[in-house]
Amino acid sequence: MSDHCYELVADCRLRAATDLFAHTWDPVVLATLSLGPRRRRELRAAIGGISDKVLTEALHRLLANGLINRHAHAEAPPRVEYALTSLGQSLVDGPMRALAVWTTEHGDELLDAQESAARTRSTHG
Repeated sequence: MSDHCYELVADCRLRAATDLFAHTWDPVVLATLSLGPRRRRELRAAIGGISDKVLTEALHRLLANGLINRHAHAEAPPRVEYALTSLGQSLVDGPMRALAVWTTEHGDELLDAQESAARTRSTHG
């Protein structure tokens, strides 16, 4: 790992990559866009439970990271679509797919451990 980091571990590329998952809705937006380009209202409808403000923030972060692009069609009324870039597609096809497989295989264990820890805290705390 140190071969891929700068002088400080906080500047490591691994940290930059894991920051992509730090925002709850970003992977959800990416997964939704993996089904094809979507307009903003289509994204909100497909995702459900996301506010317009949070969607705007997620779209800005994903655009800034080069994971999605924004295409404004020259028509009236204006139509804007968001789509995965090749970088975004590689994130969805690689780490996100691997995480989905891991979750399918180990999700019950993870939930059991979380529930056990919660029970322990409630009886000792």
